[in-house]
Amino acid sequence: MDKNKFALTPPMGWNSWDCYGASVREDEVRGNADYMAKHLKEFGWEYIVVDIQWYEPKAYSCDYIPFTELEMDEYSRLIPATNRFPSAVNGAGFKPLADYVHSLGLKFGIHIMRGIPRQAVHKNTKLLGTNITAREIAYTNSICRWNTDMYGVDPSKEGASNYYDSLFELYASWGVDYVKVDDSSCAEIGNIPYFAGEIELIRNAIDKCGRDIVLSLSPGPTPLEFAEHVKAHANMWRMTGDFWDRWSDLYNEFERCNNWSSHVGSGHWPDADMLPVGHIGIRTDPNDLGIGRMTNFTKDEQITMLTLWCIFRSPLMVGCELRDNDEWTLSILTNTEVLRVLKHSHEGRQLFRRENKIAWTAKDEDGSHYVALFNTGEKVDTIEMTLNELDLEGEFIPRDLWKHEDLEKEFNKIQLVVPSHGARFIKLNRV
Repeated sequence: MDKNKFALTPPMGWNSWDCYGASVREDEVRGNADYMAKHLKEFGWEYIVVDIQWYEPKAYSCDYIPFTELEMDEYSRLIPATNRFPSAVNGAGFKPLADYVHSLGLKFGIHIMRGIPRQAVHKNTKLLGTNITAREIAYTNSICRWNTDMYGVDPSKEGASNYYDSLFELYASWGVDYVKVDDSSCAEIGNIPYFAGEIELIRNAIDKCGRDIVLSLSPGPTPLEFAEHVKAHANMWRMTGDFWDRWSDLYNEFERCNNWSSHVGSGHWPDADMLPVGHIGIRTDPNDLGIGRMTNFTKDEQITMLTLWCIFRSPLMVGCELRDNDEWTLSILTNTEVLRVLKHSHEGRQLFRRENKIAWTAKDEDGSHYVALFNTGEKVDTIEMTLNELDLEGEFIPRDLWKHEDLEKEFNKIQLVVPSHGARFIKLNRV
């Protein structure tokens, strides 16, 4: 199986984390899937992803309960908590939920933690198809620093590949199309290693399972020194830590996108993380459950975020409660001219960075050019550039992609007023 034959363009979907933390329920997943099928699917949105702790009966927020009991089968594999996912009863797993998502014309994904459950190691449960037990393959010194559920797997141990093969056989039988593997790709934070050995076991297990499963690695930031390895084994990987609706987080993405831009390509996408737009935080703060907030990003900052993500060609994963979308949120997620850049451009790169003024450019399959101008300053500013900086000559009609309108014909230069923390996104159509 060639992983680069699927995820040919950056994956687009919904992930439960930003609004439901570790506690999402089946009814909420189905409800967001219904919304996506009705309002977003025609624009390319297709993945419905259940994030962390779907196997934990007591999950209630974004907090993790240390050493809590998890739902697990006899072969050391975590299975959905049936009090939260009632269709998983009688060993059905996620198949009924995945079947429902597929019936809507969408794809289904899950989050997992790298490694093997600690409770499997402590109980010394079996591995499917072998006489080897969980304790024999566990690397008990390999422990996630924020979650107590798992021990690492020692790739050198007999049975390690059997364990991961059995996981992805199970996921394939459920109909899973996307797996986000956490605690696997970080290294820049807290001296956490980049787990190349386990990533390779996971890649091999996917290749054997008989189903095209997109592999996403977290939590990031993945170090650039592992670029070739991660491109060879994953379809997408976080190049940043957790991204939230703070201007400082968005400001820092410009440098990360610039550093990773040469590694963007079909089947392998550096991931700038989820889009915190709309209604988020519903069950993420354990002190304020059930209410949440609308994103703290201003409208201009949301335009900046989506413009950067699209011209860089990051995967797009929204984390809001889709059913609460207002007209604005829906409009920025369904702008066909902006989303075309995500799906049909190439060679996206930073053209210049001059103090608070940043320019990116990319080329379209139709031969036209895109220019994104960003103002990271605190006041409205005018950004100018010449067509010579794009190696272009002649006359062009700039098309404002966010406003769906043509601007005045330009010869040799672009000069646009850009709001504070905002962006202008144009397509240059030759006269």
